[in-house]
Amino acid sequence: MAGSSNDVEPVASSCVTAFPHRPEDRLRLALRRLDEAIGEQSAATAALRNAIGDLSHTMSRLGDSVATYRGALDTTAAEVDRALATARRLEGTVARMAP
Repeated sequence: MAGSSNDVEPVASSCVTAFPHRPEDRLRLALRRLDEAIGEQSAATAALRNAIGDLSHTMSRLGDSVATYRGALDTTAAEVDRALATARRLEGTVARMAP
């Protein structure tokens, strides 16, 4: 039945930290949190450096792969040019042989 006390949804428990009253305790808490934040930032910076290193390695491999591909294209272009020259010579031979 709507509106009865049995319909109340459970409230999620929350953790409330008491704020220190003494200035030195507040300073200690602030310094502890700053130290934690610096530690997290150091870990994030190390992860970023690793990611940049991985990216650099990947880009280097990509550059090598592109250079290999370009070499293969150059070789193919030279082979196509040779085949075209051969085909033109054969056309010339056929033209001379035809009545």
